[in-house]
Amino acid sequence: MASDRMNIISGGVMNDPLVAENKVPAYEIVEEKIREIDSTIIIVRTYFLSDNFSYRFQLIKKDRMCIVEIPKRLLDNLKSDGPTSEKELTDILALYVENADCWIEFEG
Repeated sequence: MASDRMNIISGGVMNDPLVAENKVPAYEIVEEKIREIDSTIIIVRTYFLSDNFSYRFQLIKKDRMCIVEIPKRLLDNLKSDGPTSEKELTDILALYVENADCWIEFEG
């Protein structure tokens, strides 16, 4: 994952397709949960990783980037599964966002 992050930061192109917000299941819920953790973080891009059926979110906070991967299954279940899936999402986001090692400096 670290090499992927460096490739993105250095201007490299990912092989995974960029996905529009309206094509990501429960995008609004992910965005809301991120804001609850830290309101200064924004989602810049989202990719779909077809090899492991997950979404990769590029998050920006000032001059730092963090990449979070969330399983498609979890995002698909968010609206129907309720609190159980929301807790799992919150735990995943907190694990990445609150980890200083996730945040890498970049020049925007």
